Amino acid sequence: MSGFGWRALAGAMVAVFLAGAAQAATRVEPAEYVDDFRLTDANGGSHRLYYFGDAPAVVIMTQGNGCPIARTAMGFLAELQKTYVPKGVVFYMLNSNPQDTREAIAAEAAEFGAAMPILVDENQLVGEQLGVMRTAEIFVVSPDDGYKVVYHGPVDDRLSYERQKAQPEHTYLKDALDDVLAGKPVRVASVDAAPGCIVSFPDRDRAETFSEISYSKTVAPILLDKCVTCHQPGGIGPFALTKYDDVKGWAPMMRETVRTQRMPPWHADPHVGKFIGDRSMSSEEIKTLVHWIEAGAPRGEGNDPLAEAELHAEDWPLGPPDLILTLPAYDVPASGIVDYQYPYVANPLKEDKWLRATTIKVGSRETVHHVLSGYMSEEPKDGAASTSRWEFSTGGYAVGAESTVQPANIGTPFPAGGYIGFQMHYTPVGKAVTDATQIGFYFHKEKPELVMRSSVIADVSIVIPPGEGRHKEVAYMTFPNDALLYSAFPHAHYRGYASDLTLRTPDGKETLLLALPHYDFNWQRGYQFVEPVPIPAGSKLIARYVYDNSERNLSNPDPKITVEWGEQTFQEMLYTAVAFRWVGETSDDMKDYGKSLGKTRLMGLLDDNIDDRIETAELKGRIGQGVKLAFPMLDKNGDGYLDAAELAPAGDLLSRRRRQPDG
Repeated sequence: MSGFGWRALAGAMVAVFLAGAAQAATRVEPAEYVDDFRLTDANGGSHRLYYFGDAPAVVIMTQGNGCPIARTAMGFLAELQKTYVPKGVVFYMLNSNPQDTREAIAAEAAEFGAAMPILVDENQLVGEQLGVMRTAEIFVVSPDDGYKVVYHGPVDDRLSYERQKAQPEHTYLKDALDDVLAGKPVRVASVDAAPGCIVSFPDRDRAETFSEISYSKTVAPILLDKCVTCHQPGGIGPFALTKYDDVKGWAPMMRETVRTQRMPPWHADPHVGKFIGDRSMSSEEIKTLVHWIEAGAPRGEGNDPLAEAELHAEDWPLGPPDLILTLPAYDVPASGIVDYQYPYVANPLKEDKWLRATTIKVGSRETVHHVLSGYMSEEPKDGAASTSRWEFSTGGYAVGAESTVQPANIGTPFPAGGYIGFQMHYTPVGKAVTDATQIGFYFHKEKPELVMRSSVIADVSIVIPPGEGRHKEVAYMTFPNDALLYSAFPHAHYRGYASDLTLRTPDGKETLLLALPHYDFNWQRGYQFVEPVPIPAGSKLIARYVYDNSERNLSNPDPKITVEWGEQTFQEMLYTAVAFRWVGETSDDMKDYGKSLGKTRLMGLLDDNIDDRIETAELKGRIGQGVKLAFPMLDKNGDGYLDAAELAPAGDLLSRRRRQPDG
C-alpha cells in the first residue's frame, strides 16, 4: 500500500475512534461560574485565575496529549491570541488528563509550538468544577461578571471528527471576545458541537459516593497530620480545629485555600527534590478533602479524633532547651513602619558547646515577621548587633519555621561567652503590642564528628522596574572545595513571585534542586534535603528570583516605583541562605574555606549572565554603580570585562565594609 494509502487509513481510524468517543461521552453541564484556583504549568510556572481580575476575559482551552483535534485547535487559538492579548485578554490551556505527566505535556507543547502556558490539573479539581468533557473545549471567563463563563464551545466550526474546513463559517470564540470587549452580551454563549477527545474523570463518575467519605476515619486523620500543627489552641493559625463543628464551619474556606494552594503552607514544587518535614498534602488527600467538603462535609458515623486529641501548641516543641535567652522587651506601635531592631544578649556559657538545634519562641506572633540570630565574640560599641558583625548564624524564625535542627552527628561550634545578636522584623497590626521573644538553644551532649557551615547567596544590586509583572534577577556563589548541601532558605519580600535554586557543576550540567513556583512572603521556611546534595569543587549554586511589581500583585506596596534592595518590606531582597558542610572536614580537623567562598560573592552578585566576567551592562544598583565608576581602573587588560582577579580589589573593599558569615 502506498504511503498516501497508509495515511488515509490512519486518518480514517482516528475519525472512527473519535466519532465513537463522541457517542460514548456522558453529558456534563459546564460551570456557570469558575471558582478561584492556582495551578502550575508544564514548565513549572504558577498561575492563579483571580489574579486577572482586571482582564476583560480569560480564555481557557482544554488540551490533551496525542489528541489530533486539540493539536489542530491549538494553532487556531494561537492565531486569536496574537490579536487579543494586546487588548488585555489572557489565554491558557488546561490539561486534566490523568494519563499525561507534566514532563510529557511540556514535550508535547514544545513539539507543537504551544503559544501559551498549559496548566496541569493533576488533581482534576479544576476540570471537574468547570464541567470539562473533552479536549479543545473553550471556556471564556469574564472577571467583571464574577468570573462567569460567558462562552463555552469550540474555537470555530472548522474541525469535526471526519474533516477540516479550509475556512470557518462561524467564528464563535472571536465573536464572543469581540462582544465582551464591546461590553455587549455574547451573541452565541454556548455551542454543543465541540469535537475533541473525551477526558476521563474517574472521581466525577462516582461523585454520588463522596457523601460516604468518613470524617472519622479519613478526613480527621488528614487534618491531624497536615493542619492542626498550626490550627490548634496556641498555634500560629488564625483559628483552631478542635472538633467536627470547627471543621464544618471552616470547610468552604478550607476548600478555597486548598484549590488556590495557600494551604497547607508548603510551597516547594513536588516535582523537584525531596525534603524532610514535607507538610504538603498528597494528591489523594487533596481530592478526598475537597470532595468531602463539596458533598456537604457530612459528619457520618464514628468518633471525633480532633476532639479526642486534646490539642494545644507546645511552648518548646523540641523539649526543654539547654539554654534560654530572653530578648529585651520591645513596644511595637499600632501603625507605621518599624525599622529593623538589632538587640543582643550576653552569652552566659562558661564552656564551649556544639549547637544541635535552635527554637525561637516569639512573644507577639501577630507582629513578629521574622527573627535572625548570630554569634558575636565582641559587644557592639554602638549598641546595634547588625548582621555584619555576626560570625555565624545561630538560628532564625519565620511563620511556620520556628526551629532549626541539625542532622545527627553534625553541629556548629558555639563558643563560651560573647554575645548573641538578633535582627527583629516587626509589622504593626493596628494595636500597640509589647513583644518579649525568647530563644532556646539545644547542644550536643558529646562533640559531634561533623561541622555544619552556612552562607548566603545574595544580590544587593537588584533593580525592579515599576509596573513589571515578571522581573527576573539572579545571583550565585562558587564553591572552592567539595561540599554537601543540606538545606536552603529562600527569602524575598511582598513582590517576590517565585524562586528556585540550581546547581551548575564544572561540566556545565545544571540540576534544579529546589523550586518555589509560588513564593509567599507570609510563609517562609528552610527546605532540608532528604539526601544531602553533593557540590563538586568549582560548582555554582544559582539562585533565581521572579518579582511581581505590577498592580495585579495585591500585596505590592507601590507598583509605581523602582524597587531596590532594602530591609523593609516595601523594598526587596534576593537572599537564599544555605547550610552545608565541607567534604573532609571534621570537628577535629577544621577547614578554613570560608574566605575563599566569600570571595566569589561579588562576582555572583553582579554577573547576571553567569559567564564569570562582568561587563558594564550588568552593573546596576548602588554597588553596581560604584563598580562602574572604578571600571576603567579595574579593567587591567582593557578588554571591556572584569574577570575574578580584576574584580577582587572591589570585593576586598566590599568585605571590609560589610562582612557576611561564610563557611
